[in-house]
Amino acid sequence: MTDPVEPRGTAALLVDSRGRYLLHLRDANKKICDPGTWSVPGGDREGEETARQAVERELLEETSLVVPLEPFTVVDSLGPDRRTKGRIQVYLGAWSGDADALPCPEGIMFRHFDVATIPFLTMCPWTKEVIDLHQARGPARAGVAPRAEPGGRARPNIVGVHLYLERDGRILLGLRSPDAAFAASTHHFLAGHCEQESAVTCLVREAEEEAGLVIDPADVELVHVVHLVDHPGGPPRVQLVFRARRWEGTPQVREPDRCVSWGWWPADALPTPVVPYARATVDGVRAGRLYTELGWT
Repeated sequence: MTDPVEPRGTAALLVDSRGRYLLHLRDANKKICDPGTWSVPGGDREGEETARQAVERELLEETSLVVPLEPFTVVDSLGPDRRTKGRIQVYLGAWSGDADALPCPEGIMFRHFDVATIPFLTMCPWTKEVIDLHQARGPARAGVAPRAEPGGRARPNIVGVHLYLERDGRILLGLRSPDAAFAASTHHFLAGHCEQESAVTCLVREAEEEAGLVIDPADVELVHVVHLVDHPGGPPRVQLVFRARRWEGTPQVREPDRCVSWGWWPADALPTPVVPYARATVDGVRAGRLYTELGWT
């Protein structure tokens, strides 16, 4: 059983070898805590989790990182209604990797910022409080190793889920926003990262959230798998591509910060630019192949 006094909220303050903080830009137009602000990775405990188990799970889900953490402080926070009060157990860790290479299944992007830049950002109030406390205590006395690499030998694979819709020989692709953290101004499948859910459940949820499409899980079949790394040393990714045999609705732009339009494109004349593994998937499906590897040396 978890300690009932232990805060429900958890967060990870990660500092690199140059003293910069890894911050996460939260969605601006959703009913979430502190929308549109820079904050840090984290989330609430689930079930019988301890705060440590929760922060490690959230960090892995949001960034793919496995980093040594130590308890740092507890702060007060407000819920989405700005009235409900909560408490957050903040952990401290060190990571000096490339923030641009991190996945971003929630929110907009990750970036490293030095302490001189923090005052010019739209900050989550409790995150600013935590950073100020870290500075006041002296980063050199934090007691965390100066650098930790994600995953060691057993690196977790990020699981992506993609929707392959075909109508009259044409395939549904979305043009991603120029401000998207991944594949800006590039055509791609409707897609998302698995959260605490099955891949098919994720697919059905993302189809409704992103495009207003209603899909029965019984009408879904796996048509292709891509196992890739985007660049040498980057996190490995398993991209699951599912075909929906039937669906209800017409594609709508519901998340303009990620996708600005939907279009049906001939399988033999895809638009440019298109995400490379999406093109590889279309080629694989047309050739009857189930599996593709990209980026591995």
